[in-house]
Amino acid sequence: MSGKETVSQAGESVAWRHHHVLDVDDFSTAEIELVMQTADAMKDVLSRPIRKVPALRGKTVFTVFYEASTRTRGSFEAAAKNLSADVVNITAQSSSVTKGESLIDTLNTLEAIGADIIVMRHPLSGAHYCAAPYVKANLLNAGDGWHAHPTQALLDLYTMRRHKMSVNGLKVAIVGDIKHSRVAHSNIWCLSKMGAKVTLCAPPTLLPAGMDDPQGRFPDVNVTTDINAALQDADVVMCLRLQKERMQSGLLPGLREFTSGYQLNKERLALAKPDAIVMHPGPVNEDVELAGDVLHGPRSMVNEQVANGVAVRMALLYLLSGSKEL
Repeated sequence: MSGKETVSQAGESVAWRHHHVLDVDDFSTAEIELVMQTADAMKDVLSRPIRKVPALRGKTVFTVFYEASTRTRGSFEAAAKNLSADVVNITAQSSSVTKGESLIDTLNTLEAIGADIIVMRHPLSGAHYCAAPYVKANLLNAGDGWHAHPTQALLDLYTMRRHKMSVNGLKVAIVGDIKHSRVAHSNIWCLSKMGAKVTLCAPPTLLPAGMDDPQGRFPDVNVTTDINAALQDADVVMCLRLQKERMQSGLLPGLREFTSGYQLNKERLALAKPDAIVMHPGPVNEDVELAGDVLHGPRSMVNEQVANGVAVRMALLYLLSGSKEL
């Protein structure tokens, strides 16, 4: 079995077929397994005294971020450098976007400069889907608007598996601003596909419409506004950042009300299983989504998620590059 293949439950070999990574909704379970297995190999690389392999030597990775980012951008840059790629950073504020250049023109310019892989974050949902047909380089979605954040979903899955072996049959409660969360949307696709029982919990104004439709795309996803019901016997609790700008648009009365009704504190965490783990994609509004003693407690995986993100992003860069060596 090569580094670009995995074996499905049916026993057949499954090869990597993606030129771009736009979301996880078009990944098969075997392809997700391939990412997980490749991330295991990258985790081994990261455990060595010298955390570098020549897999992407001679390749150039451009990171293009139209929004601020610490974790995702730093993680991708570390991942690319660990694979020996040349890395070039572009921010919208310092690019020709400020002069009126279109997104597609920007990406075509980066290709002309020598981009082999472009990692892009964009504030508009669907930006990557619009650009992908016009880009020959591999395009990797680092977050687009409210729509998708595929690498975050994959690193979340990887973190869960490191502690739970498999997510099949596990109850995963996702609590917070689900309506505006690209993290939640990609996680719903990824976790549902891998057999998890997903429960979404938020105030009514922060829940996406139609998620509780039994005839919809996610018939096994449960939706509730009752946090106690959501947390009851949960194996994993994932809290999402409350985007304070939503309060300005009248969707929430204020922080105090949200904290009172939906903050994960020790008392509420006690409703979950004794070995339940706590996750958050970051950045965390401490004492808003997570009480400080939960965020810094023994069941918090927040920092581990960040560390695992490097291995998962290394895996995706490696798979996209077509490299045969580590």
